[in-house]
Amino acid sequence: MGFTAVLRCEVLRASGTVQWGKDGLLLGPQRSLPGFLHYSMIGNPKRGQYHLQIEKATLEDEAFYTCQVGQSESSQAIVSSSVWLNVLIPPSKPYFEVDMERPWVAGRKYVVTCIAPDAKPEAEITLYKDGVELTGTESFTMSGSKDKLLNTHAKVTVTALSSDNGRQLACHANNRALFRHVETTMAMNVYFPPQRPVILGLEREDVKAGRTLVLECVSHGGNPLASLRWTKNKEVLSTTADVVEQKSRSVIRLKITPADNQAVVSCESDNLVSPSPLSVSHTINVLFEPAEVTLWGSSTAVEGQDLNLFCYASSSNPPVFIRWWLGYKELNTTVVTVEEGDNGGMITTSNMTHTVSREEDGLKLTCEAFNKGTQFSKTQSTTLNVYYPPQKVWLETPPQGVPLRSGTTVRLMCFSTGGNPTGTLTWFKNGKVVTNALKQMSFNRGGARELLLVLTASDNMAAYRCDSTNKAMQTISAHTQLMVHFRALSMKISSRQEELRRGQMLTLECQAGSSNPKANVSWSLGGLRFQGAEQPPQSAQFGGVSVHSTLSLNLSSQLHNQRVICQSYSRVLEEATNTFFKLNVLYPPEFSPEQPVQIQVLEDNMATIPLLVSANPEGVCCEWWYRGKPVKEGNLQYHKSDENSLEIKNVTRKNAGVYRVMCSNDEGVNEISIKLDVQYAPSVKAEKDPVVVNLGKTADLICVADANPIISGMFSWKWLGEEETEMGEETQEDESGLLTIHNVTRAHAGLYQCTANNDIASPATVDMQLVVQFKPELLKGAQWTKVASRGDGSSTAELVCRAEGIPRVDFSWEKNGLLMDFANPRYEERTVKDGSFHTSTVRVLNVSASLDYAIFSCTARNSRGEDTLDIQLVSTNHPDPPSMFRQLDVSHDSVTLEWIPGFNGGLRQRFRVRYRWDRSTSFLYMDVFPPGAAFFTVTGLQPITTYNFSVNALNAMGESGYADNNAVLTVTTKGRPDLGEVPTVDVPESPDRLPVYLTVVGVLLLFYSLSIFFGVRWKIRRGQTGASGGSMLDGKKSEPGGSSQSTEGNSNEYESKEKINVAAQRTLLIDSGSETDSHVYESYAAESSHHYYPTGDYIPPLSPLAEEMRRLGVTQLPVDSQSHLYEDVRDGDLYQDILSSPLPSSSYLFDQRLHHERRLPGYPQQAAGRVGDVRPPRRESDLPFELRGELV
Repeated sequence: MGFTAVLRCEVLRASGTVQWGKDGLLLGPQRSLPGFLHYSMIGNPKRGQYHLQIEKATLEDEAFYTCQVGQSESSQAIVSSSVWLNVLIPPSKPYFEVDMERPWVAGRKYVVTCIAPDAKPEAEITLYKDGVELTGTESFTMSGSKDKLLNTHAKVTVTALSSDNGRQLACHANNRALFRHVETTMAMNVYFPPQRPVILGLEREDVKAGRTLVLECVSHGGNPLASLRWTKNKEVLSTTADVVEQKSRSVIRLKITPADNQAVVSCESDNLVSPSPLSVSHTINVLFEPAEVTLWGSSTAVEGQDLNLFCYASSSNPPVFIRWWLGYKELNTTVVTVEEGDNGGMITTSNMTHTVSREEDGLKLTCEAFNKGTQFSKTQSTTLNVYYPPQKVWLETPPQGVPLRSGTTVRLMCFSTGGNPTGTLTWFKNGKVVTNALKQMSFNRGGARELLLVLTASDNMAAYRCDSTNKAMQTISAHTQLMVHFRALSMKISSRQEELRRGQMLTLECQAGSSNPKANVSWSLGGLRFQGAEQPPQSAQFGGVSVHSTLSLNLSSQLHNQRVICQSYSRVLEEATNTFFKLNVLYPPEFSPEQPVQIQVLEDNMATIPLLVSANPEGVCCEWWYRGKPVKEGNLQYHKSDENSLEIKNVTRKNAGVYRVMCSNDEGVNEISIKLDVQYAPSVKAEKDPVVVNLGKTADLICVADANPIISGMFSWKWLGEEETEMGEETQEDESGLLTIHNVTRAHAGLYQCTANNDIASPATVDMQLVVQFKPELLKGAQWTKVASRGDGSSTAELVCRAEGIPRVDFSWEKNGLLMDFANPRYEERTVKDGSFHTSTVRVLNVSASLDYAIFSCTARNSRGEDTLDIQLVSTNHPDPPSMFRQLDVSHDSVTLEWIPGFNGGLRQRFRVRYRWDRSTSFLYMDVFPPGAAFFTVTGLQPITTYNFSVNALNAMGESGYADNNAVLTVTTKGRPDLGEVPTVDVPESPDRLPVYLTVVGVLLLFYSLSIFFGVRWKIRRGQTGASGGSMLDGKKSEPGGSSQSTEGNSNEYESKEKINVAAQRTLLIDSGSETDSHVYESYAAESSHHYYPTGDYIPPLSPLAEEMRRLGVTQLPVDSQSHLYEDVRDGDLYQDILSSPLPSSSYLFDQRLHHERRLPGYPQQAAGRVGDVRPPRRESDLPFELRGELV
């Protein structure tokens, strides 16, 4: 199977179709035989070779095959004889069937079966054991896993031997399909018992204690190898074993101790198939020394007595031999006994007796125990101590009969020599042991003991003795006596009177105790000394004398609790002893000289009026009176303390005044008066408010304070206005504060604050208004002197006149020098007052160019004077130029500019900044945004570059000249800051390409201007031909034959809603004199009747055409794109929100041609959207009056 089979077929001169048949099935004439992938016909057809080749033959290919030639025109069909293809299949790998889960045991029989599966023909099996063929094999076959396949079974009985362990059983299978047999093997695992063990390492039976025995137990053979177990006296020591070269080995370490004497050590071996354990044993004889050698008995004895000692040696093997040594001399007067001990050893005891002498004192007495088995000796020693008495005692003390001062430290030294042990020294005073003697000191064959005395009266003539004794029981002594001077030992004062009262006479007696020599007695009271009456001295203890003295005193309250001192003084010692007698004098209440008679307290605090009163007895009862009435405890505001002081809670100024207190006790009554002064924070009020004064006069501002105390400098003044002003002169008169301001100006007018502070609580303040009366002053300036309005008879103009003055200002108006008649319905006047400002507004209805374009004069007057302003009403026109154009700030890439707007021409005006660098031939333009702003920051500039700036104003009628008579403001930008992350942009040396772009822009704007011109003419013609019916004016349709007027007219007052630059406003109002918080900027965009679409709603649709930057051939643009760039020509977009145009917007033209310019996100789109919302006028009547072709 798996090989290639070739069935040969040769046909001579075949004329028909040649093909093969398999079991009657024709395979086909093709040589590749479709449908039978591993069948093919091979050979040379020209030679008649039609061999059938079967590749990788399988069992399915086994069949009868025939070679057939089909019938042809020239021959009949031919069929060959059948040939059988026999496919031989080798057996699969044989395998054993035997129970090997449990190991075999030597001597037992086992059946071994080998199977060779799936063979054709059946396999032949031969069994081998360790290369030797087994006989008695029985074989039979069974069907295999497929048809035609056979399984061969071979069975044999094997007797297991110990020598078979680890050897192999082999099964060989063979048939005709194999060139060499197939084989399988199996190793036999046979169990058998081990050999008897052997102990190594115990060559001798005698072992010294302390030695470590290393014993090895070895057992050869056995499967499995033997398990070893050590025991000592049948006690298991170890069960671990190592396997080394088919033997078991176990090693133990035994630390031999005396307890191991006569111990039996055994080693046992066995395994799973051992009938019984095999063992070997040894008995150990341990040689050991005694664990201890002890010396009993006292080694101390008095000279001439017998010394009796015992030497004991504990159990040992063999028993020890004991010897005695005194110094280098062996003592033989001993008795030895031996008896059984522990661990099989013997105990040895030796008794020694010896008579001691003084010469043997200090010698070493030794007991030696020697063990012959271990060749080791052990000793125990002691020192012999022989007692004998001391030989001499003497003292070192002060000489007797010389007086010593009490309190002096005296050293008494006692010495002793000789004796063993050294004599013990003991001090005695008058026969009693002194316990406070210092510790005894020792020296060579002697000792000393010091007695350190601090002399007292008891040491006077006392007998001191020192005894020396030791354990020899004999004593020798030495004696001395001291003389001591001491002061009086005690002092005592006594009186025969039991109660002492003020004004009585007191007699005191003082008894001074024993002193040596006699002392002098004296008396003292406070700083005074007295000499009492002294009696003759008397003998007293410790050999001294005592003294008695008396003293008489007149008692007063000041002597209460005073101490009367009696003192005993020794002139020899210059020392004194004293005692005192405390006087308890009874007296009625008395007030202390330190009793305060006036108390100060802050209002709303708690007032405490202390009462410093003394009395004896101390049980004093005090009653308080205020304004003739007793202070009652029931009043919650008053409280009496334990010291009779009076406490007043939340004291007010009403509680101030004189308080009287009466105090009494068992001895009498006394009283005193105390004043309570309540201090409180100031309250302040204005004497007059407001204070009115004429300009240039003197103003007096007075505030009055209610306070306690009134102190100097308690008033201060403060100006509450925004701007600084010069304060006047501040003075104070008692409770009044005065601020005097000389030569008052308008700057002094306003609110002043008076503060009173007496350093109690918070200061009090009051505000006072200073009103300065002055003549009216009108606000003047460009925005006040002109008013523009259309003179078409339908609009309204407002003329505003604003004056500041005090008192009230009245207005009068003139027109061309004639007083105006406000009874005329075309004129309305309204006056409004706001503080010191007065505003008069005249409304001119249906303004007519011929009647109302005139000069209106406004006169403001009050009691202090008057002022006049001329206001010109003109037609709407282009704005006036701005003024005071200046620089606010400059950086490396921006410049901030500021100006004062001029007259707006009656329309909403906007501003445009024109600038260029000094090397440029054309200008850049920027429309200021927001349109009404009077300051602007030009960005996108180059560092360190000089620029020329100008500004002008524009409205729907046109534009003004440039500010300050076409003046040019020159500014140089700063250098770029040193920032590594900011990219640098090179400034081009020459704007060579700039004229090209400007030329294109100029052409476009020129073309656009022409389109506007023709558009206007077309619009006018269309309006003349198509105008009919009514017109829409002010958002209302006018009635036929009638007229309409706007709801709001033009005004010279700026709209208050318009946001302006604060700095510009402040600069603008310098000439006019108006205040910065007044809104005087005019508004035109609010008129609903006008179709001028003011610049506030106008956002230029053009993105800025920035100046080019050329660098290495690459065109770059400045970073900022918010600015607006125009050529230095008229702006074609100026009237775009008034007139319609058929041409495209300039933003469209710029977008098509300046495609490279950068736009701000959202801004151009928003601007375009807002411009798109503006619709052009539809009729001529919707145009401003000035554009209809009429001239005034």
